[in-house]
Amino acid sequence: MIYLDFAASSPLLPSVRTELFRAFEEEYSNPSSAHKLGRTSAEKIENVRKILADSIGAYKSEIVFTSGASEANNLAIKGYVLANQQKGKHIITSSIEHKCILAICHFLEKEHGYEITYISPQKNGIIDSQDVIQAMRDDTVLVSIMHVNNELGSIQPIEVIGKACFERNIKFHVDAAQSYKKIAIDVDELNIDMLSISAHKIYGPKGIGALYIRDLRETRIQPVIHGAGQEYGLRGGTLPTPLILGFGAAVEDPTIENTYTEVNNLNCLFRTKIIEIGGAINSPDIKCIPHIVNIRLPKFDAAHFVGTSDFLCSQGSACSSMNIEISYVLAEIGLNFSEANQSLRLSFGVDHDFKNLLSLLKKFIELKQYHS
Repeated sequence: MIYLDFAASSPLLPSVRTELFRAFEEEYSNPSSAHKLGRTSAEKIENVRKILADSIGAYKSEIVFTSGASEANNLAIKGYVLANQQKGKHIITSSIEHKCILAICHFLEKEHGYEITYISPQKNGIIDSQDVIQAMRDDTVLVSIMHVNNELGSIQPIEVIGKACFERNIKFHVDAAQSYKKIAIDVDELNIDMLSISAHKIYGPKGIGALYIRDLRETRIQPVIHGAGQEYGLRGGTLPTPLILGFGAAVEDPTIENTYTEVNNLNCLFRTKIIEIGGAINSPDIKCIPHIVNIRLPKFDAAHFVGTSDFLCSQGSACSSMNIEISYVLAEIGLNFSEANQSLRLSFGVDHDFKNLLSLLKKFIELKQYHS
């Protein structure tokens, strides 16, 4: 089998596996305990908090550990707007956000009376920053736009949107699950107020993520999970020391950064070959990370291919790939039902070589000949 679904989840890097398994054996104490072993675990957790903060230009006091990006998104959006309802009940997001963001917005709309403006993308899958800016109002309390789309790999104009939010005193949240460590992120330069990241997207363990909150101690946030005061009172529950230390190892490991050029060359060559065999590229030509490419092949049954092939890829995000409906992201960029059903998302990892992709291309050609 050839794994081509790294945007859904990734295996552990060797450095992460070593640290994670060591920590499960040795870091079993509760880091909130006052004894020596507990204090040692707590110190190691604080070191990882600093590693994360340094990687995005933040302070370690602005990092809250969560179970992943979905929880971080919930804490950022629900936590902030429900604690600051007096500032307004209008939220701006896009129609191609991760399902998690859309579900949160639908909940706030239905249960708490918030008005949500969903910005549609251009045909290349990129949000026009001016559309976001023009949608801003006096009662806009939050803007939430993902950094990189999880189905197309398109890079959104975060810097422009962040500057506009800063000038209008509107909080700006960014889901960076697909961009973290693939694109340099400085929360000050981008004027990001809250940033969600997840370990298992960067070859770390599942079940751990983090939320950056600018000026955390001065920002009103309503907890989503109440507990015994952990994580500045914003996220209750015993901190999972091994997962956090594994997360830190993934952040410090330079493999993703060191293989960027190789992945980019792979992506460019693969795009060329897909066009040569009569396919099309749904992802944008520019302003797109090389780790994700969404392709379309004529007379191709993508659902059958995903379900039966030894090439492990997806039709869309893993969170919705079991649904029979077409990808809402592809629909939003103008693909019809047939075109969306002929589309695949391929996401490349740090250990790919073109031999694997040549095998995939050969399979596509065989299927094309079969359907001719």
